[in-house]
Order: sequence, then structure tokens, then C-alpha cells
Amino acid sequence: MVRIAPSMLSADFLHLEKDVEMVNRYADIFHLDIMDGVFVPNLSYGFPIVEAIASKAEKPLDVHLMIINPEKYVERFAKAGADMISFHLNATEKPEEVLAQIRSLGCKAGLVINPDIEVESLFPYLEQADYILLMSVFAGFGGQKFIEETYGRVERLKAEIDRRGLNLPIEVDGGVSPSNAAALIAKGAEILVAGSAVFKSTDPAATIASMKA
Repeated sequence: MVRIAPSMLSADFLHLEKDVEMVNRYADIFHLDIMDGVFVPNLSYGFPIVEAIASKAEKPLDVHLMIINPEKYVERFAKAGADMISFHLNATEKPEEVLAQIRSLGCKAGLVINPDIEVESLFPYLEQADYILLMSVFAGFGGQKFIEETYGRVERLKAEIDRRGLNLPIEVDGGVSPSNAAALIAKGAEILVAGSAVFKSTDPAATIASMKA
């Protein structure tokens, strides 16, 4: 089942409740990008915004941590309302422990890599994760184009997941739109993160429906 996860970083923060209601009605997951200005060069939002969205959300909150030492913060994000928490493989020295920590808090645990990190580096951790997030642009940089090599990366990851008989959804984030959604789904992606494609659309509901179709 394909799920669409609008990235709330592209929402209208002056009218956030309106955009939250749109996601509640038409999409499947709230995607929340947390940036620390260290692991990535930009800052985003923190606990107050996550809590505000959680207070009105009727769909799961997927918190994507683009921060160093994620183990220091996962408990607070879980308490803030996260249902899913993912972190970058190279943001911590002990990914197995962070995955276990997230699961112990009752959240689904996800592992993320940027486009310059080999998909195979994820393989030792597949049994310990609940989902995998492949970045199709480099995390933390705006205005990037979708990287075409992502299709092959999704395909290789999906083949390994299937070989092991795992139920492990693949999420793709960065430059995802109606123009590439079908191809990503065909390669094995199940969760599509879309920011500007949804929130800058004149008809977000139709855009989400077209991506799911």
C-alpha cells in the first residue's frame, strides 16, 4: 500500500492548522524534518511545532532527525507525539542501540542514508529497523533536483529486503512529485515524502491522489 507523507517544512506556518487538516483529510503520514545546523547546514523547528502538529494530527507523525547524536533526543520526540522516528546511519556510532531505543519508546524505528552512501551499508541493520528512508536529494539543502540514481538504489534495497523475507517499507524523500511517483513505486517504494509538490499545488488533494494512483 502506497502512503503519501507531506513534508510539513513546506507548509504555511502562518496557517499551520489549515495544512494539518489537509493532511488529515487527504494524505497518510505527517513528515517532520528536524535539522540542527550541525549534521546539516540548516535549522528547522523543534519540540513546540511537533507538539502543535501532534495536537491536531489524526495521522501518524514521522519525525526525520537530521541531527548528530540522535540518541539524546529520541525520547523527547516520542513524548512530543512522534509515531515514527528515523535518523541517519552516519549520525551516530551505535545505530543498533538507537534503533532499539526508538522501539523501546513505542515508536517505529527508521534508518536514513544520503545519496552518497551505499545502499549496502544498510544491510547489517535491516532486521532491526521498521522502515528505511532513502534520501533522493542531500538532506538539509533546499532547491535540489531529484537524483535519478535513486531508482536503482530503491530497486537494490527492495531486492535485499525481499530476499530476507522482511516487511520493511522503503520511504523516499527529496524532489518527489507526480512525475516520478509511479516509477518509484514500481521499484519498491511504499512511502513517498513530498513537500512543495503538495503544499505549492493549486489542488493538494488531487496531487496526493495522483501520486497514490
